[in-house]
Amino acid sequence: MSDLTPDLLAGIEAAGYHPEAVTDGVASALADESVLDFLVHHEPTFDRDEIRRHVTVVVLTATRLLVGHTDEHPADDLLPTPYTATTTEAVGLDAITSVLVNRLVAQPQAGDVRPGRRGHGQRGHLTAPSEAVLTVSWGAVRHVDLEPASCADPDCEADHGYTGSLTADDFSLRVSATADGGDAVERLLGFARTLSQATARATART
Repeated sequence: MSDLTPDLLAGIEAAGYHPEAVTDGVASALADESVLDFLVHHEPTFDRDEIRRHVTVVVLTATRLLVGHTDEHPADDLLPTPYTATTTEAVGLDAITSVLVNRLVAQPQAGDVRPGRRGHGQRGHLTAPSEAVLTVSWGAVRHVDLEPASCADPDCEADHGYTGSLTADDFSLRVSATADGGDAVERLLGFARTLSQATARATART
């Protein structure tokens, strides 16, 4: 447990969901590496009359990205009492192929960007993002979206088969100022910057 920083331990405790189980899973995956940065996100979901809780912990080290998920389950055929299930995955930074960040800014002001000299914009008072999504891909999971293909002729009734896209989406985390607070959005964006820098260094070494 000593490898987990006090801030990371405090974040897991603040999530308030079985911190011992979450901490144990993260510490096991961390092994002997030091924590460079982290995210802790608690997301409750509603299943009819029950609340199911899900905690995601993302940890960046000098060589790896660790992703841990802890879910709450009711009693079932597996166990006769309610239980938690923790899954951790460790990915080498040199294996990460994409770090995608989507920022949503509510009602951006006209003065956010002022024209500068030689066509360059000068940033004024920029409205803080109200939502952000971090998507990290390393090629383990791919989604295929298919739809019927068509041509430019509106009267054509021929079968053109299907068209689609193949996208990688191994890990995605969304936070919003409304649900999680403005600090959570800024923290996710800060983590994304640190992760992008780390993957750039890992790519340069290979």
